[in-house]
Amino acid sequence: MVTATKSKKNSHSKLTADNYYHEQSYMDVSSFKPFLNCEAAGLASYQGKYQMFNDDTPLLVGNYIHSHFESKEAHQKFLNKNKKKLFRYGNPDKGLKKEYQQADTMIKCLASEPLFQNLYMPGDKEVIVTGDLHGYQWKGKVDSLNLERGYFCDLKTVDNFHKKHWNKKYNYPVNFAVDRGYFYQIALYRELIHQQFGKWCVPFICAVSKQDPPDKDIFDFDADNAQQLLDESLQTLIDRQEQVFKVINGELKPTRCESCDWCRMTKHLTRSTGILDIQLDS
Repeated sequence: MVTATKSKKNSHSKLTADNYYHEQSYMDVSSFKPFLNCEAAGLASYQGKYQMFNDDTPLLVGNYIHSHFESKEAHQKFLNKNKKKLFRYGNPDKGLKKEYQQADTMIKCLASEPLFQNLYMPGDKEVIVTGDLHGYQWKGKVDSLNLERGYFCDLKTVDNFHKKHWNKKYNYPVNFAVDRGYFYQIALYRELIHQQFGKWCVPFICAVSKQDPPDKDIFDFDADNAQQLLDESLQTLIDRQEQVFKVINGELKPTRCESCDWCRMTKHLTRSTGILDIQLDS
């Protein structure tokens, strides 16, 4: 369990590839983001009581592609661990399921691009970084980090780069990077890399779509408004972390959004609601 007590970094367990996803003495963006939308759902997810996504195929497709570009050994280990889900009837002799055949197409799409090969492949893969945000310990796992050249890359699989996503906070459509909270991740990684290695690195997202045929692109954060959103995203993590840690530690009751799946599942009727007081979705 993450502790809300401010503590020094050396009081936390050392992170390795084996314990990274199980070690909860550090917070990570994936665990934190659900709290920003609904604290009740975020807490239930964090405690393992609720799965926000019933279908883990999109996650497995992403990990399939990540492991390929990490190393042959990492990819084979991933195949061995998940063969029941990746292969027809769980049998490698029967071939990959269609989702992972498409993943192979996405891999070839990226691998055929010299710019991707020059940017993504030279960096160290799956680099664990840790650091302190105003007394609270955070962790990250950087897909590709090139300290010598001063940049890092995050590899993303996306349904469609150009799809509009309605954002309730901004009340207008945004792209996939804003919708999925990637600015929080990139902002945190940039900060943790600086704390651990003493160097500010330039971020990139290397992305490939799940369309047929796949689209691919490399996205930078050079624009002033992108830099501003990175700064705002890091500040949001800092501003909200104390509240979230208190919720995790049982010091505060989590607020409910009353509109997500978890809130609908756990809703109890305690009073009536005025017919004209029905809250409408943005």
